[in-house]
Amino acid sequence: MPAKQYNNQEDAPITAAEPAEAYLTTSTDVSDKWNPNVPFHGTQEEWWEHFHRIEEGEFYPVAEVHQRISEWIYNQKK
Repeated sequence: MPAKQYNNQEDAPITAAEPAEAYLTTSTDVSDKWNPNVPFHGTQEEWWEHFHRIEEGEFYPVAEVHQRISEWIYNQKK
């Protein structure tokens, strides 16, 4: 297989075009805005606080979730 030739400009700066990089540099307060593209690095205490905040939310029994999904699927077929 022949070596592929790349057109690199020697004086052009290399930039990262990753969405996570752009998010981290443009956001003012990352802690309040969760983005699945940005890795969450934190201490064990921060993780536990994060989990406890999630647990404070509203949870539904599995049977109720299955009922809601079944109703949604039924309504989508109409």
